[in-house]
Amino acid sequence: MQCLQLRGELVALATESGRATEMRLQRTERPPWASKAPSAREEFKADIKFKSAGPGQKLRESVGEKAHKEKPNQPAPRPPRQGPTNEAQMAAAAALARLEQKQSRAWGPTSQDTIRNQVRKELQAEATVSGSPEAPGTNVVSEPREEGSAHLAVPGVYFTCPLTGATLRKDQRDACIKEAILSHFSTDPVAASIMKIYTFNKDQDRVKLGVDTIAKYLDNIHLHPEEEKYRKIKLQNKVFQERINCLEGTHEFFEAIGFQKVLLPVQDQEDPEEFYVLSETTLAQPQSLERHKEQLLAAEPVRAKLDRQRRVFQPSPLASQFELPGDFFNLTAEEIKREQRLRSEAVERLSVLRTKAMREKEEQRGLRKYTYTLLRVRLPDGCLLQGTFYARERLGAVYGFVREALQSDWLPFELLASGGQKLSEDENLALNECGLVPSALLTFSWDMAVLEDIKAAGAEPDSILKPELLSAIEKLS
Repeated sequence: MQCLQLRGELVALATESGRATEMRLQRTERPPWASKAPSAREEFKADIKFKSAGPGQKLRESVGEKAHKEKPNQPAPRPPRQGPTNEAQMAAAAALARLEQKQSRAWGPTSQDTIRNQVRKELQAEATVSGSPEAPGTNVVSEPREEGSAHLAVPGVYFTCPLTGATLRKDQRDACIKEAILSHFSTDPVAASIMKIYTFNKDQDRVKLGVDTIAKYLDNIHLHPEEEKYRKIKLQNKVFQERINCLEGTHEFFEAIGFQKVLLPVQDQEDPEEFYVLSETTLAQPQSLERHKEQLLAAEPVRAKLDRQRRVFQPSPLASQFELPGDFFNLTAEEIKREQRLRSEAVERLSVLRTKAMREKEEQRGLRKYTYTLLRVRLPDGCLLQGTFYARERLGAVYGFVREALQSDWLPFELLASGGQKLSEDENLALNECGLVPSALLTFSWDMAVLEDIKAAGAEPDSILKPELLSAIEKLS
C-alpha cells in the first residue's frame, strides 16, 4: 500500500518537472519582446499615416501658429485656356504643309507610284513655268511680270491672222481664224470649206483619212464619167459615216463643188434614202473636179503667224537683261500633256545609270518646255535688233530675220552666242537645242574674208540696218 502511494507521488512529481522544462524551452526559443514586433505590412501602413499627417509641430508652437503655417499664400487661379483662333489654325496648317513639302523634297519619293502622283499634282497645280537649268548662251531671266509693265522687253506674244492681217493675242487667234474662215464662204465657198476641214478638225490623222476618201470619190467620177453609180454617194453608207460625216466642213465642200442632196429609192426598201448626186452642170466640166481635188489634197490648216515684233534699240549696257511677260511661260493644255509625258518618261529612267551624254540630252529636253524665245542681236555699231521666235524654230529663221533688216543683205555674216560659240546657218538645229531659250543675246559679225576684200578695194561697208528701221530706233530701259 505504501509502495503504491509512493509510486503515485513520483509520477506526479515527474509530470510537473516535465511541464516546467517545456516552459523553460519555450521561453528560450521566443524572447518576450518577439510577440510585440510589427510585421512589414504594419510598418508600411504606419509610414503612410506618418507622411499624410502633414508637417510636424514643435512643442513650444501654438495651435494658431501651426494653422497659419499650414495655409501659405496660394497663387491666384489661372483662367481656363482658350482654343486657337481660326486664323491661328489656318497659319498652323499652312506651316505644317510647308514643312511636309520640304521634307518630301529633301528625302525624295520612295517609289514610282509616289513619283507619278507627285507629278500629277504638280501638273494640275501649275499655271506657269518659271525657271530652268541654265544652259550655254542663255541669259538669266527673272520672274515674269504682269503685262503692261514699263520694264518688259516685249509686251507679250502676238500673232497675225493670215486671212485678215489683224494682230491678235494668244487667246484670240483661234476664234478670229474661225470667224475669218466662215466669212470667206460668201466669196469662195470651195476654198472656205477646205480651210474648215483642215482647221476646225484637230485630229489630222482623221482629216487625212477623210480627205483621201473624198479624193477617191472624185477620181472614180473622173475615170468613169459615164457610169451613174459613181455620181451618187449614199449618206448612210458606213464608209461615208465613219470617215467623212464626222468631219466639219465636208458637207459644205460637196455642195460647193456641185453635189446636191436628193432622196432616192433604194432596192428592197420602202423608204427612200438621202444621196449626194453630182449635178449635170458640174459633170460637163470634169476638169473642175480634178482641180478641186488637187486643191483639197494640197491644203493645210490655217494657223496664225507669230508676230516677230521687230524692234531696234540704241546701244545699251542692259542688252543682256530680259524681263519677259507671262506669255513666254504659260502652258496650253497640249503643252501640259507633252510635259506630263516627258515627266512620265523621266520616272522610268530614275533607276537607270546615265552617262554624261544621256544627261546632256535630258537637259536639252528640259528646255523644250518653252514655246517662245526672245532674241537680241548686237550689231557692230552697238545697236540691238530684237525679235520673237518659236523655241522650236531653226537657226535659219534667225539668219533670215537678221538678213531682212540689213541694208546690204547680200553680204555674208555670222551670229555668235555668248562665249563666242558660232551658230552656223547650215546646221539644222532648233533654238531650244542651242540653249537659246527663253531669251538670249547674240553677236553679229561680218564674214572676215569679205570684209577684208571690201577694205582692200578702198571701200567701206554701207550702214548696217535699213534707214526705215533706224528712224524708229528706241532706247532700251
